[in-house]
Amino acid sequence: MTKKSIYQLPEDQIEALLRANAKSESIERPYGITWKHATATLNSNNPIEDANAQLILRQNPKGKAKVSPGDLLFFAVMDGHAGPHTSRLLSKALIPAVALELSTLDQPSTERRSLEPSNYSALTYLKSTLHYLGSLLPASISPFAHIPSEDPKYVQLAIQTAFANLDSEIVNAPIRVLEMLQANAGSLKPWEHPMAEASMLPALSGSCALLAVLDTARRDLHVAVTGDSRAVAGYWEEDVNGEGKWRVEVLTEDQTGRNVNEYQRMVAEHPPEEASFVIQRGRVLGGLEPTRAFGDSNYKWPREADILAPASWICVPQVSYQPQDTPLRDQSTCHYSTRAPFPDTPNQKQRSGSKSNLRFLVLATDGLWDELSSSEVVSLVGAYFNGRRGNVSKSDLAKSVFTPAETAGIEGKSTESKAKQGSTEGEWAFVDENVGTHLIRNAFGGADREKLHQLLSIPAPYSRRYRDDITVTVVWWEPNEQNREAKVKAKL
Repeated sequence: MTKKSIYQLPEDQIEALLRANAKSESIERPYGITWKHATATLNSNNPIEDANAQLILRQNPKGKAKVSPGDLLFFAVMDGHAGPHTSRLLSKALIPAVALELSTLDQPSTERRSLEPSNYSALTYLKSTLHYLGSLLPASISPFAHIPSEDPKYVQLAIQTAFANLDSEIVNAPIRVLEMLQANAGSLKPWEHPMAEASMLPALSGSCALLAVLDTARRDLHVAVTGDSRAVAGYWEEDVNGEGKWRVEVLTEDQTGRNVNEYQRMVAEHPPEEASFVIQRGRVLGGLEPTRAFGDSNYKWPREADILAPASWICVPQVSYQPQDTPLRDQSTCHYSTRAPFPDTPNQKQRSGSKSNLRFLVLATDGLWDELSSSEVVSLVGAYFNGRRGNVSKSDLAKSVFTPAETAGIEGKSTESKAKQGSTEGEWAFVDENVGTHLIRNAFGGADREKLHQLLSIPAPYSRRYRDDITVTVVWWEPNEQNREAKVKAKL
């Protein structure tokens, strides 16, 4: 066995790695709330396969709004695999796709825009679709948004529709290119086609995606996930004595073969003779961890496409293709979606004898959840907002949080990942200005600087054996100065 020596990076380089991709934003809105969010990333793969996106759409002041002024806020994290191509595309296209679908809810069906082809040629349709997928940036959307239907089930259905349609375009775009080339009697080699790489790379690559949509006018939070990224909410539970603890609410399910719901779904959607190998070692056909994802066309294409595509596209660079003997019948993005109220909602759940306030959301790719439990993440963020600084005992911080059984969620993590979590030995570190960086630091050692230095000094691709890419976004809100002044006047 060949051994490789790893040079341990100095302190300043470790700190630079942790903080290199940290960003935060504070947006003051006229309805009395300042929205804040912080995002941080740390790569293990080179290039990183994670991505993220944020967008705030203002209510159209010229519209016929039936509710109080508000915005639609979108926050998303993407966890790519087999390359960064799908996650990068989703960072540009997912939020616009969902926003456009939501904007149609209050329109008559005849006015709704669609990605379905009409009477123009297949070539025109394909060009428009690929343009939509590849270059649709947040700036291309109208700065105002239709506020969605008052019925939350239609909002969730619209999000599901946008996810499914976008994945369909990603997966089917290369097949359409091949069909056009065949119709033109091979005037171009597939890899010479100008859309070859743009369509094939996101199809063969894959990505999980997690999206939170906050409708500030109706005080609704909608969360949707495809894959094993996770969203958690931190509630501050204050008792009658003014004391309190943080309550954990997991808003998503980890969609892996270790999740019994996903395992049963996958088995039920395949013939009985395939039941023994659809999920192997908690993975799809023994290979893919998430049971739902964007892209991953080699798991979704019919056999005839599997036979045709690899030989035809073999000259497209940077593609890893492994045909499956048994293409999956539904390895789709028909995702898990949930709805929850956020501050000042009349129907917000109140626990007996306490005041319950939703204070923050955490969206993160599975690299964070491989290292930290939902309870640990909420306790770390909660203590950060409570002003804790320096080193804090893990055993002490564990006392500040609780997770009711009904809000614990369903995990799909491996035994190895779970073994890393929940230890009360050692200390957490509270030294970072960015709360996302704060979580990443504590995922890899916290106050144990030797462990932190060792893990972050391992270069790609060797680092992937010990840690995954991490992207984390934390969202919270505060009353702005205008709202504070109004409250003071009201008290006077």
